[in-house]
Amino acid sequence: MESGEWKIERNERIAEKVYRMVLTGKTDGIRPGQFVEITIPGLFLRRPISVSDIHGDKLTLIYKVVGQGTDRMSVMQAGETADILTGLGNGYDLSLCGNEALLIGGGVGVPPLIFAARQLRQMGKHVRVVMGFNTRGEVFGEEAFETLGCEMAVCTMDGSYGKKGVVTDLIELPAPYYYACGPLPMLKAILRTIGTQGQVSMEERMGCGVGLCMGCTIETKTGFRRVCKEGPVFRAEELEIDR
Repeated sequence: MESGEWKIERNERIAEKVYRMVLTGKTDGIRPGQFVEITIPGLFLRRPISVSDIHGDKLTLIYKVVGQGTDRMSVMQAGETADILTGLGNGYDLSLCGNEALLIGGGVGVPPLIFAARQLRQMGKHVRVVMGFNTRGEVFGEEAFETLGCEMAVCTMDGSYGKKGVVTDLIELPAPYYYACGPLPMLKAILRTIGTQGQVSMEERMGCGVGLCMGCTIETKTGFRRVCKEGPVFRAEELEIDR
C-alpha cells in the first residue's frame, strides 16, 4: 500500500456515464484485480476504483458515474494532480490457468479484466473475452482487448449490439479456467453454468478500503472475509453464493 501524487493525463467519456482517466505515476507492484483509493476534492472519504490497466508509468481507471464522488471525479481535468492510495486488495492469481484463459465481464466489471488480459498475453496465453452490457450505449473495452490480441464476444440484454442475451449465452462448454468481474446475478449464473474453476471479483460498498472498518465483509465457506482486504478477488469455490 502506497500513497502518492499522480498527474492526470486525460479524463474522457467513453460510453454512457462511463469515463476513462489516465494518470502518470509510480506503477510498480500494482497487480490485476487490485483497486486504488482516490481522493476527490471536497469530499472526506476516498473513492475505490478498480485498476483497469497499467502500461509503463501510466495507470488507467475506468469508472461509471453513479454518485457524488464519481460525478466530481468526471470533471477533474488533465494537468491536475490526484492523491491516490495504490496496492489495495487481493488481485487475480494468473498462474492458475493453463494455456488458455476465459475473461468474463459485465458492465463496469469489465475494466480490471483489461489489465489481466495484458499480463496473460505477455505470459503467452490465449485469451478469450466475453463481455455483457445492457445496451449499445454502454459498450466499451473492445479496442483495448483487440489491441492485446484477444478473441472477443459481446452481448447486450436488448440486442442492440452483439448477440442478444447474457454472458453465459456466449460461453462454450467445457470452459477453460476463468476470471470474472461483474454484478452478483452474473456471477451466480457463471457458477451455475460453468462451475467453480475460476476466480471472481466481488463488488461491495467500502468505507475505509484498507480492512479496518469491516463494512465490506462477506460470508465465505471459510468464514467472514473483507472484500477490500482478502478480496476483492476470491477463488470461486470459496464463495457462499446461492446458485
